[in-house]
Amino acid sequence: MVLCGVCAFLGLYCTQPLLPLLEAVFHASKTMVSLTVSAATLGVAISAPIFGALTERLPRKRVIVASLVGVTVPTLLAATAQSMGQLIFWRFLQGITLPGIYAVVVTYIGEEWPPERMALVMSFYVSGTALGGFVGRLTSGILADAFNWRVSFLTIGAFSLVGAAAVAAWLPKGRGRAHPLPSALSTFAIAPSPSLLSFPYQVQALFRIRRLTATYAVGFNVLFSLVAVFTWITFHLSAQPFSLSTAALSSLFVVYLVGLIVTPAAGYVITHVGLRAGIAGAIVVSMVGVLLTLAPSIHIVILGLTLLSSGVFIAQTASQSHLRVVSPPDARVTAAGLYLTCYYLGGTAAGSIPGLFWAMGKWPACVAFIVAMQGIALAIALIFWRTPAVDPQPASPVPDTF
Repeated sequence: MVLCGVCAFLGLYCTQPLLPLLEAVFHASKTMVSLTVSAATLGVAISAPIFGALTERLPRKRVIVASLVGVTVPTLLAATAQSMGQLIFWRFLQGITLPGIYAVVVTYIGEEWPPERMALVMSFYVSGTALGGFVGRLTSGILADAFNWRVSFLTIGAFSLVGAAAVAAWLPKGRGRAHPLPSALSTFAIAPSPSLLSFPYQVQALFRIRRLTATYAVGFNVLFSLVAVFTWITFHLSAQPFSLSTAALSSLFVVYLVGLIVTPAAGYVITHVGLRAGIAGAIVVSMVGVLLTLAPSIHIVILGLTLLSSGVFIAQTASQSHLRVVSPPDARVTAAGLYLTCYYLGGTAAGSIPGLFWAMGKWPACVAFIVAMQGIALAIALIFWRTPAVDPQPASPVPDTF
């Protein structure tokens, strides 16, 4: 599970530390180069629900391994881009192939581990995504400084292919659909079906589950916060008074390593204090971290980035665990696919919308906007993640102690 998370995130955000460099190489605007981030997340957002519907009945391991192999192709081809448009196109295809990893892994965890351990295992997977994001960004920045940006894509693509082979060798096939729960879809008289013909009706039914819709909204903000900060702060830190190089910008992502320690520990705590309290605490920590990036000291900025990333990883653990709680058992992959759509629409918006605030007031204006978005997510979680008086899913895989 950790390796799946690493391989999935190796290339997704690898252009973040390269943005000032790509701006100079291709003579493009900040908004244009930020599309190398948004294009990948948009690809995930578009393909996630359809991918989920198509793979609902397929063997989990087969889909995961095929997606891991598939993502290496556009990653390697991105190194051949001769224009910003071509690079954005290959980045988009990278995103298209990724939901087979994300959506299915979340479902696999829910099916293969007992309810009392699911949040803990989910936290290890999220730690793997943190490690992958760190390694991908660090590798791209260092190699771009030492050689060029094309070598960064070639190396990440090679790493991804090796990781796919390891997952194929080590990941168990799985025991099948475990921990059955009463289906919320039956409330709306919709028969489950793996076909795309029933997909629109299934989506409509899923969005009528209020707690599930609230989870999607929180997921949107989780990735929005992370991508918005780490994309636009590179322009802030590459300018005066910091003037960081590409390699230095990539080294900032070492803060992700803190998440490797904090997130599993937080997964244990969330199991005991409840998902609602866990998500609230995580968002507050993230908000404090974003505000600290306004400091003129690079050391305080790094502390702020550490708090932000750790809070986001904990929030993602709580959000994905809550997704499992409220998702109907006969549509879990589809529900996870819709979650990924909202999640990565947040990442897509974060790659471009903060540019409007950058134009108005540079980094301080971006910070104000990001913190406001986090406040909205906090309110949604506190209001809609409450346990109903009569829980339609009493056998939820994570204890409903909130």
